[in-house]
Amino acid sequence: MSDLEAVGLSVTYGEVAAVHPLDVHVHAGQMLSVTGPSGAGKSSLLWALACAIRPEVGTVTGTIRVGGSALEDREEAARAGVVLVPQRNGLSGSLSAEESLLVPLLSLGVPAREALRRVDDSLTRVGLAESSRHLVDQLSGGQQQRVALARAFALRPAVLLADESTSDLDAGNRGLMLAALREEAARGASVVLATHDPEAAAETDATLALDEGVPRWASAGHPRPH
Repeated sequence: MSDLEAVGLSVTYGEVAAVHPLDVHVHAGQMLSVTGPSGAGKSSLLWALACAIRPEVGTVTGTIRVGGSALEDREEAARAGVVLVPQRNGLSGSLSAEESLLVPLLSLGVPAREALRRVDDSLTRVGLAESSRHLVDQLSGGQQQRVALARAFALRPAVLLADESTSDLDAGNRGLMLAALREEAARGASVVLATHDPEAAAETDATLALDEGVPRWASAGHPRPH
């Protein structure tokens, strides 16, 4: 897998600085949490790392690299294996949980048999195998979060950016999802979790706290041994 590195990364919306310049390096196999209150810049940072902020919306400066290669746009980020799970999940309410995973896999050219196997495995990992045929609109907010994570797992990301992906979960499912994110790191992915939950942050290898877009490293380290 590949390290995720950003140098001098900043995000502005007009005259408003959402993320002040920062450097961050997430090793392959490492799990980083980004913490801070609402409006601290957590989502802007993750969207910038995914090269997903459109120029007409905001301005991103700095360099982002995956595996040593600089990324210029969303397409390059996708080809490098960067997967973003947005805060509102980005799911289509008219698709079933199963279809939400299957459609992107097939669109990427994954053979049907392999795609179906990944769908089954990923929904089982998040505890939703029995809900696979339910429409997204029929699922609770927490279940939708888990489907969005399952979709990311099925894509086998090199870099997984999860924006508040445990916020609507009860304690049991939050623990299950944190364990699943840890499994992605153990597989070799670079994992970044934006969260306002100190208990979730405590499960990661390092924490970057944002305060009105200003970075404050609360702790830093290297990947845990697996």
